[in-house]
Amino acid sequence: MSDLAVAPHERGVLRLFRLDMRPEEAKFLREPGAADQVLGVDGLDPAQIDIFPVSDLEDLGLYGYLTEGCGVSADQLDKDALSAIDGWVMVLRSAAFQGRPAMLKPDPRLRLIGLFTEETSNWTGGVIETESAKPFSAPQAAPTDDQPRRIGSAILALAALVAIGGILWLIL
Repeated sequence: MSDLAVAPHERGVLRLFRLDMRPEEAKFLREPGAADQVLGVDGLDPAQIDIFPVSDLEDLGLYGYLTEGCGVSADQLDKDALSAIDGWVMVLRSAAFQGRPAMLKPDPRLRLIGLFTEETSNWTGGVIETESAKPFSAPQAAPTDDQPRRIGSAILALAALVAIGGILWLIL
């Protein structure tokens, strides 16, 4: 699969594009639907697309933006190559595709710099050795009597009979 193919339900992938266009054209890509046109796909979530000049990052730089801001591990990045990039860039997160597969057909003025994956949480853990984690270690509840309690319904039925009898006595 190429870097321009988006798998269904892809998660945690960033595509970094360099924009070889005038600043006015790059700013226009922030408009709804404009990024869709230059990438050759429809229905992208604009909240998942960042378009900005690298100079806005100041001391942080593109390397810092990707590592600290986007959670890309440093071993995926070439700090020297990223510091050499100037002008405008587009960061396209896989969440922009909203779980749909796609094949990007970018405008020739967009150049793919790289495809990076965000670090994910490690949800695995060791075996819990405490006594309370063992099956059936919770205190057992006392057995309950399975016979239904009919005293409440008997009192209610008696009260209803007294009320009906009182109403009939007043009427007659």
